[in-house]
Amino acid sequence: MTPKFRGTGVALITPFKKDGFVDYGALEKLIRFNIEGGVNYFVVLGTTGESATLSSNDKRDVWKFVAGIVDEEVHLVAGIGGNNTAEVAEQFTAFNHEHYDAILSVSPYYNKPSQEGIYQHYMQLARISPLPIIIYNVPGRTSSNITAETTLRLAHESPRFVGIKEASGNIGQIMRIVKERPKNFLLISGDDLITLPLLSFGCDGVISVVAQAFPKDFSTMVDDALDGNFDDAQKLHYKLLDFMESFFAEGSPGGVKAALNILGICENVLRLPMVPVSSGLYEKIKLGMKNN
Repeated sequence: MTPKFRGTGVALITPFKKDGFVDYGALEKLIRFNIEGGVNYFVVLGTTGESATLSSNDKRDVWKFVAGIVDEEVHLVAGIGGNNTAEVAEQFTAFNHEHYDAILSVSPYYNKPSQEGIYQHYMQLARISPLPIIIYNVPGRTSSNITAETTLRLAHESPRFVGIKEASGNIGQIMRIVKERPKNFLLISGDDLITLPLLSFGCDGVISVVAQAFPKDFSTMVDDALDGNFDDAQKLHYKLLDFMESFFAEGSPGGVKAALNILGICENVLRLPMVPVSSGLYEKIKLGMKNN
């Protein structure tokens, strides 16, 4: 398997100041905190990074900033996706991929393409991509599922595809991919809550939201499971369970930004249309962290 993307990846938030500008000091603090906690790689400007609300200049600057402070032992993945194949292809080719190891690209959203449309979209990207591609299947956001058959077709057709971040929650579909995938094609959990069970039947790790607030516990859980030590992994899973639920109760990344604010890492600021969690949920997360 591709070792760069086994283990715990973190879907980084983008910290903002109270005036709405990117807070690079907080971003560096967050990255250092996660590296010390043992995470393996970062996804920069995925959904959790509120990429939909960042300008092209913002994105360029954030990608460059992160690349400048992360050493070679921690790998980097850039989130680049959309529902206009030609535009996404342009973004792929324009991206300064120095210091980055792969691109995470979400399946086209809103358009609801057929499986053939999804296949052709990704094959077009594979033909021009400067980096390996991690497919991202998240039907809850895109309103269309990438079936196991389409994922396997892509995986067997082009070595450019090194894995899939699977957030469908469809256990049968995920098991089918694990069973029939090529040797070096990774199955990465895109759902914190079911990461442990997915690891138990052969998945390779996670791209996590929750882990950036609890990097040591979460990365240890994943490492334990990958080593077959499920007793210890299970203890950490249940230690984190309430946060896996509360962080998504009012939409992401509101929950994890609340937690990182409580930890003193960043302001509790999001860009519209996303808003901070309610005061009640904030206090619940705060109490949970105090007692954790």
